[in-house]
Amino acid sequence: MNGTPLRRWTLLLLATLAAAPASARTLAEIRQSGMLRLATEGNYRPFNYYQGKTLTGFEVDLGNAIARQLGVKAQWSTIVFDSLLIGLAQNKYDLVIASHGITPERLKAVDFSAPHYCSGGVLVTLPGGPRTTADLNGKVVSLGVNTSYLQYAQRLPGLKGIRTLPTTSDQLTAVFNRRADAIVLDRFNAIDVARTLPGKLQLGDVIFPERIGMAVQKGNSGLLSAVNGSLARLLGDGTYAKLSGTYFGQDIRCR
Repeated sequence: MNGTPLRRWTLLLLATLAAAPASARTLAEIRQSGMLRLATEGNYRPFNYYQGKTLTGFEVDLGNAIARQLGVKAQWSTIVFDSLLIGLAQNKYDLVIASHGITPERLKAVDFSAPHYCSGGVLVTLPGGPRTTADLNGKVVSLGVNTSYLQYAQRLPGLKGIRTLPTTSDQLTAVFNRRADAIVLDRFNAIDVARTLPGKLQLGDVIFPERIGMAVQKGNSGLLSAVNGSLARLLGDGTYAKLSGTYFGQDIRCR
């Protein structure tokens, strides 16, 4: 089994907080600066990715809309997924919006907004590959490093092994090269990937349901409340539905 378990990652983040505390900027300080510092991965279509040199995606557009709601400009950083919440703890940015599943482990280290979408982990394989958890007996599954799906996968009975890889592209390569029998991707990410490779992939069951949230530093209640308020307004005024329809052809809010 490769990679760093989510629990060990959480302990690392907690140690970072204890060793090098960095106070989060308050909502008042953010407004005074005129800039909301946001961070995402930049390599996770269709949520956050580069189109040429332009950062785009559903979460990027949503983050920009939240910044406008707060009356400030959005300043984006793209960081490897593994380091996003550690950078947040070090006050390198104010808000992380990068498809983080809300888990008890992560809640020990950061505070999450209300979910900005609901999804789950889907099995992605070559045609004829495993479709269900029962089909995974004796198989190797590939997942992203430190994704919340890892802790769920570790509980699946009968797996031959788990291979953690840093990007979706790496995971797909592992399947095409038959170094893994299946990968687990977010449901909407999986749909997007399958569209780009027509006929080459099979989508199976949602095996890990999940609520996805935006992260702020632990205890930054003023910013958290403002982000939740902005998200509620965007859900209510049609902005969220429009963005969701653009990227997914459906409304992906939690029901």
